[in-house]
Amino acid sequence: MVIAGRYSFNNGEEAIQSRYLHLLAEIEKTIAGIDATRHKTKSSKERTKAGQILYSPIELNRQFKTQLEPLGWKGRKIPCEYPTQYYTPDYKPKPLNKGAFRAIDFVKEKLGVEVQFGKYAFMGYDVCAKMPIFRNFKLIDTGIEIVPIKQFAVYMSSGVSFFEQFIWDLQARGVSDLDIPVLILGIDTES
Repeated sequence: MVIAGRYSFNNGEEAIQSRYLHLLAEIEKTIAGIDATRHKTKSSKERTKAGQILYSPIELNRQFKTQLEPLGWKGRKIPCEYPTQYYTPDYKPKPLNKGAFRAIDFVKEKLGVEVQFGKYAFMGYDVCAKMPIFRNFKLIDTGIEIVPIKQFAVYMSSGVSFFEQFIWDLQARGVSDLDIPVLILGIDTES
């Protein structure tokens, strides 16, 4: 795969260049080392793409894990203790499930990485909610979000978001004082 786009959100590229250039090199090498064409295995049952062979996001995510874990990149989880004191007095809830958590795909040193081939909302959640939460828990201070560009996303299931859409949203939203520096990498199968 290739990096087809780069967007520095809240000075993400600058933060990575100054603190994590060696880790960015590992991410870039990993992206270049994945042959996405080997993971075009999902036969679509969607009406608009019926019969097409699509890229498998699950397989692509697995490839990132296979390549990054031997380099010391590890997924991290934060346990969630859900508050119950805000229920109304007359509401009688069923017990909440135990063992809830928030997870981030990869962390090394204090750099967090999310690989996102999912729906539109997940990209925004990763950068605008999840990464600041992991910063608050002192597990990361900077992030990288890896997403497909539109040309790649059209060969996945419908509803997969893409780099160009995500960048527009971030620019329209603006930067908040809660945001951490994040480098958004848009990837494609070829240049």
